[in-house]
Amino acid sequence: MVKGKQYWLLKTEPGEWSWEDQAANGGVTKWDGVKNKQAQKHLKSMKVGDLCFFYHSGATARRVVGVVSVVKEWYAAEGGDKNSEVVVDVKAVGEMRRRVDLKDMKQDGELKGFVMFRQPRLSVLPVPEKVWEKICELGNGFEGDGIDIGDD
Repeated sequence: MVKGKQYWLLKTEPGEWSWEDQAANGGVTKWDGVKNKQAQKHLKSMKVGDLCFFYHSGATARRVVGVVSVVKEWYAAEGGDKNSEVVVDVKAVGEMRRRVDLKDMKQDGELKGFVMFRQPRLSVLPVPEKVWEKICELGNGFEGDGIDIGDD
């Protein structure tokens, strides 16, 4: 992992914005619609190059499906000021080789205490490096991570 890089998790309802939408959009989009002040604070902490899990939330699909990177740091939403809605721009990096379901994460002892389990409604949250690595391991990495998993 790169020193100084931060890791995040971004939640979205697949009916609102799915991984397929992200990938089909040239891979780049603004991450907007975040109203919660704590989640907005997390968006303001993001730096260019940070990596984020792209997480499908909702009743039918609670899983990490891909990875995006921050390509533009926070700015005010269109028509807003610095105290209004916060937006960052993200670009698709790659799809998880194996999607990682919430139930699988909760069953893994190494992920015990992950903030997502304590604050399940928070839509933007930090991911400690050890948690990032474990989720990547559970998902066999992601396309574009530079890791050859082989055909064992």
